[in-house]
Amino acid sequence: MDKSLKKAFSAAVLGGLFLVLILLLKTVDVKAIGPNGSSVGLATVNGAFFKLTGQIDVFYRLSEIAGYAALLTAPFFAFLGLLQLIKGKKLSAVDKDLYLLGALYVAALAVYLLFENVVINYRPVLEDGQLAASFPSSHTVLAITFLGAAALQFKKRLRDPKVRTAATLICQTLVLLIVLLRLFCGWHWLTDVIGGLLIGTALLLAYSALEDRLHQA
Repeated sequence: MDKSLKKAFSAAVLGGLFLVLILLLKTVDVKAIGPNGSSVGLATVNGAFFKLTGQIDVFYRLSEIAGYAALLTAPFFAFLGLLQLIKGKKLSAVDKDLYLLGALYVAALAVYLLFENVVINYRPVLEDGQLAASFPSSHTVLAITFLGAAALQFKKRLRDPKVRTAATLICQTLVLLIVLLRLFCGWHWLTDVIGGLLIGTALLLAYSALEDRLHQA
């Protein structure tokens, strides 16, 4: 099995685990432990972890700031594609992997919009006095897809090895920081972050597998 097929298979497995997690959250150990009596799946595990971490608003604010940094990668690569379009004067002049990157952004946004409307779990705390969708952690999905893809792009596009290493390391560090901040800030249940890790990594691996195929073509 070649590298791209391994990535595609791994993406499918993680996507399947994500669906299994949703099923567990809707059917196993569902109890009203959330604010305003909202029900939470896998309540014993989620409740115990929330009691352990508590609510740390400074972690939440820091994760918001780091999330904005992740979003900035999108206009950077969009601008790169625009420069290629202006220079080549046709859509085909834009690197195909940049179109693929745009598709990844759309997929991540689609996941966010879907679970804002199809609520699996609400947050363990009220947001502006209201219940708010919590699963999966959108910041976790954002960090993995946007920053993970940026790291892959930098590895390919930056020629200076020191700059390339620094750029990819910054992306990887931000991913780790955002995930840990969302995990311990108390604005998510444990399974929200796990779900974000599963679907975010699945999307990134699918993107990487398709990118490999582009370069093999």
